[in-house]
Amino acid sequence: MRNEPKLLNFLNADLTEAGCDEAGRGPLAGPVFAAAVILPKDFYHPLLNDSKKMTEKARETLRPIIEKEAIAWAVEEVSAEEIDTINILNASIAGMQRAVRRLSVRPELLLIDGNRFKPMQGYEHQCIVKGDAKFASIAAASVLAKTYRDEHMRKLAMEYPQYGWERNMGYPTKEHVEAIIKHGYTPHHRKSFHLKQLEPTLF
Repeated sequence: MRNEPKLLNFLNADLTEAGCDEAGRGPLAGPVFAAAVILPKDFYHPLLNDSKKMTEKARETLRPIIEKEAIAWAVEEVSAEEIDTINILNASIAGMQRAVRRLSVRPELLLIDGNRFKPMQGYEHQCIVKGDAKFASIAAASVLAKTYRDEHMRKLAMEYPQYGWERNMGYPTKEHVEAIIKHGYTPHHRKSFHLKQLEPTLF
């Protein structure tokens, strides 16, 4: 069996780089979370990968390690209400930009997961498709964004237990869709994300 290729530590060895990623673009409910992380150039951990390819236990193990060893890191959330106002792509970009601005160390280059970003004055950026599986800093950002979002959804699930958010994290699973049909929407649902089969139950 082929091994996963090793994550790259940087795109440019001479620049301070921040990896940026988000979690939660597809769910029907909850915020999108975004993270920016500046790692030491020699950072390595065998568990680090694209967060989607990691187990929940591995992500939770790595989160405090990343927070401790990173040169700087920040996590931001963008609410369902704002997602409905500016759309999910713009919300994801806004979240990453806010996280970058909160970093205690100013990066010289942003490594952005995906193929879309809006330029930030004073920052260079490079979009990298599937960057969370290629660069350690983006992978680290994906871990922080995912773990912070999952933690948030578990808290919301205690307030709205009928939707199973502690299991589905707001994604359109059969359980979640059936709960919306039965109980309706909550203030945490994204109005712009409703499914056609749910139109009779809309807000």
